[in-house]
Amino acid sequence: MKKIAFIFPGQGAQAVGMGKDIYETYESAKTVYETADEVLGKSISNICFNGPEEDLKLTINTQPAIVTTSIALLEALKSELSITPDYTAGHSLGEYCAMYTAGVMSLENTFKLIQKRAELMGQTKGGAMAAVLNATDEQLKAGLEEGSKVGYVDVANYNSPVQVVITGDENAVKAASDYMLANGVRRVVPLAVSGAFHSKYMENAGEEFEKYLADFELNNAKLPVITNVDANETLMADEFKSKMPKQISSSVHWTQTIQKMIENGVDTFVEIGPGKVLAGLNKKISMDITTYNVYDKDSLESTVNAIKEQLVAG
Repeated sequence: MKKIAFIFPGQGAQAVGMGKDIYETYESAKTVYETADEVLGKSISNICFNGPEEDLKLTINTQPAIVTTSIALLEALKSELSITPDYTAGHSLGEYCAMYTAGVMSLENTFKLIQKRAELMGQTKGGAMAAVLNATDEQLKAGLEEGSKVGYVDVANYNSPVQVVITGDENAVKAASDYMLANGVRRVVPLAVSGAFHSKYMENAGEEFEKYLADFELNNAKLPVITNVDANETLMADEFKSKMPKQISSSVHWTQTIQKMIENGVDTFVEIGPGKVLAGLNKKISMDITTYNVYDKDSLESTVNAIKEQLVAG
């Protein structure tokens, strides 16, 4: 094992029941859920464990629920395995877990900030998003140009070399999608979202978030966080403060983030949080890396054992 990175998933990874077994097994995980319930002023643990799904799918609940579960899994992992990652990163809201991992924010402040972010993003209506699969750079560029004749359209997420998410005005996203489908792109999937995340629709939310963030004290990171907005290493508190509001309306450069860590010698990734979305994307980004998952008690135990074996072998 050369270098290791901890990565955290974003919105869409949620599932009713997530985190329940680690809450019941690990004291460190239970403490995270109890802190979240107290700070957020609602039982986010109950929404995670019991739903209903309609409540969990609301952005105001989804974002803190995923962050709480991811951090609970992280703390449970740390209680079983004494290892410090060389890098950390998170997909969209997962970046808050990465910043927490790097010591940029306290647990309480992580919850306060993600709740405000969720509130502002959830209030922003309008626009659409669609996942574009297996398009070439030329096909994507032509589709965006075509959509731009109708209205605003941009890239929300560079998820992997074969998956890009577009965002913007509903008609412009549809025009771009239709053009790509008519010109060789086999699949474009409209996404069921409440608004056009990571687009200029979110600029006002970003500005409001910046005002809220001004009152918070952030720390310099103890290890590099590769940030979504630019796929660059970030360590200084003031840099995080300027990037966090921008991240709400900027493209998520996830492919570039993973590639950056690989270039820097990372060969082992641990996805910490519900689901296995990022592990799936990693397979499309590089076949030369190993990705472990920590999403429940069993996967945590098998990941701990596998990493211990790797460390002994190394």
